[in-house]
Amino acid sequence: MAVSDVRLDRRRLVGLTTAAAAGGGLVALVEGVSGGAAARAERELPLSPPEDLMREHGLLNRVLLVYREAIRRIKRGDAVPLEELGTAASIVRTLIHDHHEHVEERYLFSALRRAGRHVRTIDVLLAQHAAGRALTAELLPLDRIPARRVDARARDRIRRTLSTFIRMYQPHEAREDTEIFPAFREITPPREFRELSERLQEQEARRLGPDGFARLVARITDVERSLGIHDLAQYTPEDAPKPRRPGRARPDEDRGERRS
Repeated sequence: MAVSDVRLDRRRLVGLTTAAAAGGGLVALVEGVSGGAAARAERELPLSPPEDLMREHGLLNRVLLVYREAIRRIKRGDAVPLEELGTAASIVRTLIHDHHEHVEERYLFSALRRAGRHVRTIDVLLAQHAAGRALTAELLPLDRIPARRVDARARDRIRRTLSTFIRMYQPHEAREDTEIFPAFREITPPREFRELSERLQEQEARRLGPDGFARLVARITDVERSLGIHDLAQYTPEDAPKPRRPGRARPDEDRGERRS
């Protein structure tokens, strides 16, 4: 809960106390504070820093799917989806390079360095941040290049740039999600963790604007639809077994319960 919310709750408590003293009753006072505060806290609970960063990794992974589709088309001899690649690269620049990596470097990496945790890994991650910005810079102008100017040499360069970006960022994200983010959570006191959550939400709003993340999700969704890769069902194997109904126990779970 933010400091302003705490102050607001205190002011409400004073008001409710006055109302109770005037005849409102202690029960109404307790219900008013606990019920209202709990509902508001549930609505306004900020994302934790790792949760926020992993959500942004999710959007980056959707960009990687766009890059893979472009590689597939290039290898097949189809036209390079220049507009879609330029849009995807601009999303990476806005969200990942200008915001996400800035947060990691300023708050997570610096804290872990001071604690002597994952120092060598952080050195590699920093080098990859710089490399990623350089690769994205190569892709950004693609939506402004006429298709007729993209010859065989340019197609191969685009393909190699996309492949290099994917090859680097997949393990990059995985290492952060499974080592860096959990380690940062371990060394950060709960109060600082909560305060940082609120600070990062404010920074995201300043950098991306109101509902900035949602607007970026909408943009990558449009790109996916343009390329015909948005339908999630197309990634399911045709011979996949039928799913269990949500909430139903697995057969082995039923057997375990009967044995006990």
